[in-house]
Amino acid sequence: MKSLIIKKFTDLKEIISNFDYNSKVKNFDLPLDYYDTEIPDIKDDEVLIKIGACAVCHTELDEIEGRITPMKLPVIPGHQIVGKIIKTGKNVKKLKESDRVGVGWINSACGKCRYCRNGLENLCADFIATGKDVNGGYAEYAKVKENYAALIPDSFSDEEASPLLCAGAVGYRSLKLTGITNGLNLGFLGFGASNHLVLQIATALYPDSKLFVFARSSNERAIAKKLGAFWTGDTADTPPEKINAIIDTTPVWKPIADILQHLAPAGRLVINNIRKENYDIEYLKNIDYARDLWMEKEIKSVANVTFNDIKEVIEIAYKFNIKPQIEIYSLSDANNAILDIKNRKINGSKVLKIS
Repeated sequence: MKSLIIKKFTDLKEIISNFDYNSKVKNFDLPLDYYDTEIPDIKDDEVLIKIGACAVCHTELDEIEGRITPMKLPVIPGHQIVGKIIKTGKNVKKLKESDRVGVGWINSACGKCRYCRNGLENLCADFIATGKDVNGGYAEYAKVKENYAALIPDSFSDEEASPLLCAGAVGYRSLKLTGITNGLNLGFLGFGASNHLVLQIATALYPDSKLFVFARSSNERAIAKKLGAFWTGDTADTPPEKINAIIDTTPVWKPIADILQHLAPAGRLVINNIRKENYDIEYLKNIDYARDLWMEKEIKSVANVTFNDIKEVIEIAYKFNIKPQIEIYSLSDANNAILDIKNRKINGSKVLKIS
């Protein structure tokens, strides 16, 4: 089968500064290598999926640039997979051939530890991540255990559904972790693939809340306004009101140092990142305790997703007809999608159309 793999860790900034990735010239330093690999064999509790689409996530940049460890290479990345089941293991009971399913970052967990028993399998020490610990969706086929494949409603195309599997699911988990209730002010720091979906979810679930968007790009701010944001501004701008909770999806630290002062007392900043890039970490020295953290403000991280997060966000998106804004790339153009994200050329969710 056709697939793209991460073969080695790569400095994307160096590629961008030295290589015209829009040219047709092949370059061995591109982050993803094209390979023909074997169609995976499935076990008794697994299903084989012919992939229709796989959305591109900023986490793939973290993988490529070596920020996520431990990570064994080579691996096929991609963890927002949508496709049809073409084969089932003999012990598969809930799914059948021709079912259309989605696979997210959570590929499996132990199911036995105290975290798994309490619905927190995202914190399981044996958490297995799709596209990191096992091969993912930048390919024509993928496999997964039956219990981690979510049915996709017919109202979504493959390309529309795929961003829900991570951008939507981890964004929805972030929204839950804010502790927000209807009528409280909610902020979004960064407005890419995840937060443009979460804003739509928040509008549906908390119709009386004012939504504030901090984004560097005027295009991102325009999209936020179109989707119903009460206020938009640059990451260094001052909003007209204090904010009860803010979801951060930026890859760096400076916006964190800028944003904390805008939290209301008892406000919470939820950081929706697997990793932060550390080149600007010195900006954290600008945090002033009395101004930025006192009055019981707090910072909380988001780790992975549970399978229930995926199922719930699909149900919410279906109920309220929430769909992502998407840019479609072919599988062979995956390097362009990766480098566009690195270059902050973001307009909603980037999706690879596989078949």
